[in-house]
Amino acid sequence: MATDTMTTRPLGTSGPRVSALGLGLMGMSDLYGPADEAESIATIHAALDAGVTLLDTGDFYGMGHNELLLRDALRGRNRDNAVISVKFGALRDAAGGWNGVDTRPIAIKNFLAYTLKRLGTDHVDVYRPARLDPNVPIEETVGALADLVKAGYVRHIGLSEVGASTLRRAAAVHPISDLQIEYSLISRGIEHDILPTARELGIGITAYGVLSRGLLSGHWSRERATVAGDFRGHLPRFAGDNLDRNLALVEALREVGQDKGASVAQIAVAWALSQGDDIVPLVGARTRARLEESLGALPVVLTETDLARIASAVPAGAVAGDRYDPHSMSALDSER
Repeated sequence: MATDTMTTRPLGTSGPRVSALGLGLMGMSDLYGPADEAESIATIHAALDAGVTLLDTGDFYGMGHNELLLRDALRGRNRDNAVISVKFGALRDAAGGWNGVDTRPIAIKNFLAYTLKRLGTDHVDVYRPARLDPNVPIEETVGALADLVKAGYVRHIGLSEVGASTLRRAAAVHPISDLQIEYSLISRGIEHDILPTARELGIGITAYGVLSRGLLSGHWSRERATVAGDFRGHLPRFAGDNLDRNLALVEALREVGQDKGASVAQIAVAWALSQGDDIVPLVGARTRARLEESLGALPVVLTETDLARIASAVPAGAVAGDRYDPHSMSALDSER
């Protein structure tokens, strides 16, 4: 797909315009098992060449590895062609465990200093706490980020996985460009309160998990085993009877796709795109082939009849199992 054919969308009323699809880089460094570094860089290059501008990372993805990977991928490229979104605040240990969140102002300055050095850049386009810190009022966190905007180190302030009341409190301190939050055909919890609030406040949505960590990719099967380091092996939706029920939803979706000449993944991404121009789906492609498949969702036009068929195939609330194992992810779970 050529650069000049990529459509763009605004990240809220205060944020930048970005490609209609963003690339999430987490899986290139963490949580999904081993990844090929050369293929990861080639995938980032392919995304940039296709006109993808929004590149999403986190300073805790691979404990800095993901940012270093992005730096290597951007070497020799025009920095201005990338909108780099960075999550911060999640605390890790040497074994890869999770130790909560720290969004104190002094910690934010520290996190950003390391991020700028690892990325080899003088600014982050969108900087966001990964989760709400229960020990720091959101007003204090956003106020510290606003100081970094004034200093030129951060262009826009985003949030991640917070509820409607936090959105309101944060937006009262400084404009918020976008909320990064899980949203897909089978994870629709934001529709009741969070999405309407974001729209009222002019806050965009960067939707991660549009393929539900591969469950909606059309490439998962009952026989597929997770490898060491792949946290999906601990997720309820990928286990036992839950997986069987969820894969039945995928097969129902596959029938819709076949009639549209599209894959399951393309239908799932196209559905997310169809939910509003203020929603920018992030796809976590780790290879050029998976990226190309996701980009193939852009020309897919879903009619009202198509959307009705999708709603029948995958009704809201039909998914079996919670998003996370609460014992392993509770420290980083959202406000929702």
